[in-house]
Amino acid sequence: MDEKIPFMRRDLDFIQVQQGNQQMILIKDHLGLVKEGQAIAPHLYQFMALLDGTKSVRDLQMELMRQRGGVLVGSDEVHRLLARFDEFYLLDSDNFKLAREKIAADFAAQKVRPCSFCGRSYPQEQSELKKRLDEILASEPIPPKPEGRITALVAPHIDLSIGTEVYASAYQQLKHAAPARILLLGTGHRLMDDLFCISDKDFETPLGVVKNEPDLIQELRESGKDVVAGDDFAHRSEHSIEFQVVFLQHLLGSESFTIIPVLCGAIVPRLPSYEKNMYLEKAGTFLQKLKKVIDQDTLVLAGVDFCHIGLKFGHDMPADYMENMAMTHDQQLLKHLSHMDTDHFWQESANVQDRFNVCGFPALACMLEVMPPSKGEVLNYNMRHEKPTQSAVSFAAVVFTGS
Repeated sequence: MDEKIPFMRRDLDFIQVQQGNQQMILIKDHLGLVKEGQAIAPHLYQFMALLDGTKSVRDLQMELMRQRGGVLVGSDEVHRLLARFDEFYLLDSDNFKLAREKIAADFAAQKVRPCSFCGRSYPQEQSELKKRLDEILASEPIPPKPEGRITALVAPHIDLSIGTEVYASAYQQLKHAAPARILLLGTGHRLMDDLFCISDKDFETPLGVVKNEPDLIQELRESGKDVVAGDDFAHRSEHSIEFQVVFLQHLLGSESFTIIPVLCGAIVPRLPSYEKNMYLEKAGTFLQKLKKVIDQDTLVLAGVDFCHIGLKFGHDMPADYMENMAMTHDQQLLKHLSHMDTDHFWQESANVQDRFNVCGFPALACMLEVMPPSKGEVLNYNMRHEKPTQSAVSFAAVVFTGS
């Protein structure tokens, strides 16, 4: 039997970049184990992508021979490459697992989640951040006061410099609201094995610290022990909630509200079939408990994006060829979301088997089950194209009002 070869890590991001006259694959590691700016040649990425647990050393030799036009490759060269990948923490090996365990233990010991994207996705200096957020908000006018109470909000989690007007459309609504508690639903991009992940840490950004409600979080964890992660490590480097926190602090003040931060992981891989009833059967107890914490002073806020299309996201065609279909799918989802029509919301996604990679679907599915009866209005929608990778991401702002 052939020796066991480690998998390529599933939690890495790979981005095609131009370095001089050469195409390279930039590696992004949310754990920080891979050196910032580390890139590999495309042929090495293609080789590494074969490490899926099914290939033998012989298979890998054949791939290297194919890349080199039939030149013979020994097994020792395959082992040298694997050792090199392991040295740089690219493989899901014992070496990587030990390093990850130390990072996870250090994070678990912290009572406050420090900002992960300050100084990268937004300014680290407080005055600069406030100025930047004011500029974003000023890109859209303040809306008239709604007739009912704002019960829920959908905002993007795409980079702030990309989603400017859509962020503004969402957060200008909070000029007319003053929630004491915010249920923050985000996309768990790194949440691999669970439906939800809740953090009992306070959240810190350059604008201060927002308090959590640890006793309530513990109750929620206990009610959802079968579907909630046993730790909050997925929150460590997740941006979908952090980006919302900075806007909330800026508009409401850090000490005026508490948060319940919940990351929502991919639903379909954890269900026997793509059906709402299966979701409720698996997560219903937790969702009912979550619903009970929402009162007149609670705002439900989902930080989500919609379609992810093109070569970067696993499709075999550029985003331009898929754009019309993806936008039609988005519009149907937004229509059903606004009407709180959960059956058709699920059916629309099931009809395409999530072909368009709507990363916000789990958070929105959760939101629909826990928020009070409300009427939704789509405020803004956009799609960002990334020409170098022939890919695109869509995002939207929606406000819900009720009694």
